Amino acid sequence: MNPIPSQEEIRRGDTTDVYFVRTREVLKSLGKEAVRVKAEVYVKRFPDGYEHAILAGRDEMLSLLEGRNVDVLAMEEGALFLLEEPVLAVEGPYGEFCEMETAMLGILCQASGIATKTSRIKRLAGDRTVLSFGARRMHPALSTLIDRHAFVGGADGVSVVRSASFLGETPQGTMPHALILVLGDTVEALRGFDGAVAADVPRVCLIDTLQDEKFEAIRAAEALGKSLAAVRLDTPSSRRGNFRKIVREVRWELDLRGFSHVRILVSGGLGEEDIASLRDVVDGFGVGTCISNAPTIDFALDIVEVEGRPFAKRGKLSGGKQVVRCRSCGRRCVVPEAKAQALCRCGSPAEPLLFPAMKGGNVVAPSLSPRELRSRVMEQVTQFHERRESR
Repeated sequence: MNPIPSQEEIRRGDTTDVYFVRTREVLKSLGKEAVRVKAEVYVKRFPDGYEHAILAGRDEMLSLLEGRNVDVLAMEEGALFLLEEPVLAVEGPYGEFCEMETAMLGILCQASGIATKTSRIKRLAGDRTVLSFGARRMHPALSTLIDRHAFVGGADGVSVVRSASFLGETPQGTMPHALILVLGDTVEALRGFDGAVAADVPRVCLIDTLQDEKFEAIRAAEALGKSLAAVRLDTPSSRRGNFRKIVREVRWELDLRGFSHVRILVSGGLGEEDIASLRDVVDGFGVGTCISNAPTIDFALDIVEVEGRPFAKRGKLSGGKQVVRCRSCGRRCVVPEAKAQALCRCGSPAEPLLFPAMKGGNVVAPSLSPRELRSRVMEQVTQFHERRESR
């Protein structure tokens, strides 16, 4: 048996928790499969330090419900949301979607976790390049999923060939240590790369394989001159010492010799703190595990109405809800659906953030390109922090 379930198996419910299978059996035996419910998806707790999250995976999740007799209200793919804001609501006969809950949440939790973490990294990096290098840290079946949501979250590019093709982008990367080791010398590897690889691919030299980064950077720059686009430091933590100081030393030596056009890229186990501490002395980051192994956004799905009657378990707010945002001051709040048109307390009209995404099992939400979604995410994150800082 292939350990990777097919789309057909997922849609059939093979990847669900068994108690949903048994729930449907019970409802069927009682003739209650058609009981109509409304269920909402939201988050009660973010990973430590998070103030908001990015909704990702919504469009893939909707594909699980296609052809089923359900309606879905949802925030847009790439929307910024806060704690306890419902990001989507599913309404229909419970038997239509009960076995999809595990897969629905799994898609949203991981996709949103990757997009949110990348949005945090990109905000810290500012105008510095961020590349997604995380595919090698996860099963290859997940590589395109990881890179898609990293890109939507703000990454400037991805390294995996299939991921880039899926996104409509050009794969980005440098050279591996293996090439230098096989050829036995950094400059020989760089010259070989320059002679064999298409001219439109930037020449980026890895400078930490065999010798001191400063001297390897000088050798690479002198070998290729204006053709050298950048050097990359992937220095292992056991040899880093003061990494910032090493980077500054490389920059000094390159500038001193007239190679100020050569950019400096860094990679190798980087996290948010590393990016914050290095962003003023480097030109770009290759980020791997921090993105691919991002903390999930722990969504839950809870029934809030049964046959049109507000009804929820303890600790949950019953009844359908809408998330509204003031068009003037940006204030957000969760309100009962009936009050979705209320004015903000500042007197300005509030706009709803949950829109029809599916009607009777047919997707009605507009679909945007990955680059358009990326722009949406970056704009919303910027606006959120600007509003917070202006208060």
